[in-house]
Amino acid sequence: EGFELFTRASPLMDPWRPLYARAAPDRIVLGVHLREPHTNSRATAHGGLIAALADQAMGMSCGVKLAAEGIAVSNLWTTSLAVEYLTSAKVGQWLAFETTFARIGKTLCYAECDVSADGETIARARANFRVAPA
Repeated sequence: EGFELFTRASPLMDPWRPLYARAAPDRIVLGVHLREPHTNSRATAHGGLIAALADQAMGMSCGVKLAAEGIAVSNLWTTSLAVEYLTSAKVGQWLAFETTFARIGKTLCYAECDVSADGETIARARANFRVAPA
C-alpha cells in the first residue's frame, strides 16, 4: 500500500523493473515482486539483487534526511556496504527494502536497512555514504 512505480533511471536496475517506491518523511522504501530475473540458480532471490536494492534504498533515505535538515548535497556514494542474509525468498513474494535508521553528518551518512519477503525479514544491510556538498 502506498507504493508507486520507481522511475529513477539506473542501467543496473532496468532489467529488474517494475520496481516500486514509497516515500515517507524520513526514508524511501523500495519494493519489488520477486520474479525469475531476480533469482539465482536455486530459484531464490539473488544476493546481488538484495545488496543493490538495499544500497539504493539506504542511499536515497540518507538523501531524504539530509534534505529535511536543509543540507544541500550534490552527490552521495557508497563507501562501505555489508549485508547479512538470514533466509531466502521465492518467486512471487513481495520484497521490501526499508531503511530503519539513518544518521547523517556533513561528510558521512550511516544507514541500516531491513529486507523483508511478505513481511518476514530475510536480510539486513548496513552502509556508509560519503556526502558531497552542493
